Amino acid sequence: MIESTTDQIRVGLSACLAGDEVRFDGGHAHQRYLTRTLGRFFEYVTICPEIEAGMTVPRPAVRLVADGERIRVVDPKNGVDWTAAMEQHAVRRAGIVDEENLSGFILKSKSPSCGVERVKVYDHNAVPNATGRGVFASELLRRYPWLPVEEEGRLNDPVLRENFIERVFAFDRLRSVFASEWTIGTIVDFHSSEKLLLRVHDEAIYQRLGQLVANAASQPRPAFAAEYQQMFMDGMAARATVGRHANVLEHMLGYLRNRGDAQARDDARTAIDDYRNGIIPLIVPITLFVHLARRYDIEYLLRQSYLLPHPKELMLRNHV
Repeated sequence: MIESTTDQIRVGLSACLAGDEVRFDGGHAHQRYLTRTLGRFFEYVTICPEIEAGMTVPRPAVRLVADGERIRVVDPKNGVDWTAAMEQHAVRRAGIVDEENLSGFILKSKSPSCGVERVKVYDHNAVPNATGRGVFASELLRRYPWLPVEEEGRLNDPVLRENFIERVFAFDRLRSVFASEWTIGTIVDFHSSEKLLLRVHDEAIYQRLGQLVANAASQPRPAFAAEYQQMFMDGMAARATVGRHANVLEHMLGYLRNRGDAQARDDARTAIDDYRNGIIPLIVPITLFVHLARRYDIEYLLRQSYLLPHPKELMLRNHV
């Protein structure tokens, strides 16, 4: 049923973004949106790979340096090589995802330890090229390629922000199902409730997942669980588009065909067209369909996570 959650989801966070004074200059990079807004729904588990690998506060700023095919972590002021310590720490610490049951990670951009993309890599002439990835971020994504991971700066983009937070909540639902004593019937119910959400992200993967579920009885349980979860998150990683949202809304409109009055259907159709044409944000037709699903007790729609994939208080669909 459509209802907002009050349970906090456990998410990893670079400690400096939480306000901890762990940066090389003794400062922080506190992001109030993360702690005050998302913090109402996320329970953060903080990490600072540089401090945990043995660096002090304050400290010289380390950088990534290209050494042939290898990328090293070097203190350019005194030449200290932190590569081994940082790589060993990353291998050991990336397991925090399983240890702390994390459903996502928010990392500090441009950091030689936490940056996900466009981290500066210096050549032998000390010329930077923004093509690198931080040491911890590299190991985290290598080990957990399906994990929702984002940098704090990219969360300023409404589309990227909504996509990331949607994936975190989707992954939390996914983990909860497979952490239980699940049956094939349980997975069929879960897959059915995620149908429309998957379709706005990746129709092909939605179809493949349906085939996987249909043949679940013929597979070993661990293999099925691993394949379903990987494919589900691969599908969610594809960015939803206005066109796919409009198509799904049109699909939902079909459930009003024999319900309600003509005016209700006309209002819903107008809202879809206005959204498709950029006149109104997604939240408008979504709110209308929530109202109509409740008014006419349309069970199929009421069970769809698509109508409330994350808390309404975040107002994410007001801006997409």
